[in-house]
Amino acid sequence: MKDHKNKTPLEKPSPDQPENAAEHSAEQEPSFAEKAVSTFYDAVEVLATVSVFVLLLFAFVIRINVVNGNSMLNTLHNGERLAVSDLFYTPKQGDIVIIHRIDAEGYTHPIVKRVIAVGGQTVDIDFDTWTLTVDGKVVEESYRFLDPERRTLGSEIPLPITLGKDEVFVMGDNRNGSADSRQKEIGPIDRRTIVGKALVRIYPANTFTVFKNPFSN
Repeated sequence: MKDHKNKTPLEKPSPDQPENAAEHSAEQEPSFAEKAVSTFYDAVEVLATVSVFVLLLFAFVIRINVVNGNSMLNTLHNGERLAVSDLFYTPKQGDIVIIHRIDAEGYTHPIVKRVIAVGGQTVDIDFDTWTLTVDGKVVEESYRFLDPERRTLGSEIPLPITLGKDEVFVMGDNRNGSADSRQKEIGPIDRRTIVGKALVRIYPANTFTVFKNPFSN
């Protein structure tokens, strides 16, 4: 009979110190290459999500319009790019808006103007003092520019004028160099021709501006 008394029993690995712990740890810990690949794919996923969001934003919410001409000096200049949105937009006095369709000869591009009055309001202008009144109240126009080297432009439509329900009276900030609602070929515009409100000037980059309504509190 074999003697088992002198044999030492095999030790069982402790739960806290698993057998071959170093090898086990190496199997669980991802390598540098695996970490790099995982990080890369995470970054691509985030970039793809942001790109889709931006594309949807510009497709359905924001559009870019180019300022064509000098009718909005000194607020806007020819060639500048504006981010425009019509999401839940209702025209308000003081807003800078883009008008897409003008049934006047020669207007083939969207035009940029400022809303002077909206449906139901009455507009009058004293061209001797260049005083604008809306509903009998004088409007202080901090944005207005009068070019002393150009003749004062009057109005080809009779003033005062009370706007219809869906009409908007617009003018350029450059009052001596703007064709707008004062001209017969444009006149008060249909609010449905407004494609949106200018939110931000995005180009040139050094002129980046978020537009604020001068009459908002």
